[in-house]
Amino acid sequence: MSAFLGVTRTTRSPAAYVSEHGRIRQEFSHLTQDSGNVSWIVDTADGPLFVKTAGADAPPPPGAATPYFDHAGRVRLLRNAVQLARSCDHPALPRLRNVIESPDGPMLVFDAVPGELIGITTRPGVSAAALRADPASAYQRFAHLPPDRQLSIFDTLIGLHRALADVGWIAGDLYDGCLVVDFDTTTVHVVDLDSYRRGPSRNDMGRMFGSTRFMAPEEFRLGAPLDERTTVFTLGRLVWHFATRLTERADRFCGPDALAAVVSRATRADPGHRYPSVADLADAWCAARS
Repeated sequence: MSAFLGVTRTTRSPAAYVSEHGRIRQEFSHLTQDSGNVSWIVDTADGPLFVKTAGADAPPPPGAATPYFDHAGRVRLLRNAVQLARSCDHPALPRLRNVIESPDGPMLVFDAVPGELIGITTRPGVSAAALRADPASAYQRFAHLPPDRQLSIFDTLIGLHRALADVGWIAGDLYDGCLVVDFDTTTVHVVDLDSYRRGPSRNDMGRMFGSTRFMAPEEFRLGAPLDERTTVFTLGRLVWHFATRLTERADRFCGPDALAAVVSRATRADPGHRYPSVADLADAWCAARS
């Protein structure tokens, strides 16, 4: 058993520990992410692992989202992610293998999942819009998948959130940057669910974390209720964004308007006019698919 799975505490910093005990395949630093987290994909005797940490206690990186959590806030989100991973067993969730406590907070050790991140990571001197427009990007290749392959990924995404809702989780900061798609097998894993909340709550941030393209109206209003209808909206927006607007082919998945009607109801501005639960959305989706 490797040092990533056989211990639960270290006096070394996460960066030093990772360097000493594995071969770093890829690093996701605070300079390429706006969260402040630092993560690695590491080759080990137990196979490739993804190690996620809260990063250093430093000022926000350039372009960081507003609001921006400090180190203590990021640690709280990582511990929340541990609770979520341990509460739901679903094939679309990367398996949490271990948590190692370090002087800089917890190191979450997941199985590294195959595929490419659909959301755009930053690149110096290149705008996010330009990166998204690149036909070779995972973003564009996912948007232009054949309808049956794309829809199977949405089937999994909705099924996962039904399972998460069953144990009380409400989506937060769910966007295309959470989707890792293996284009060879048409499988998807959903990552970075740190900002999900256990049970209904209230918007205590004003403008919450997330991508404007997928956020529900209540995620912009301080004090607004957040519940399963918020998850319903974001799921609907993800489908709408990739399967209709981006490709300018609204009929590619709608058939006789069945799925289009499901997405339309899911994304209504008034939460009272949406599906009342993720289970209701999933049932309507499955009925329209069949």
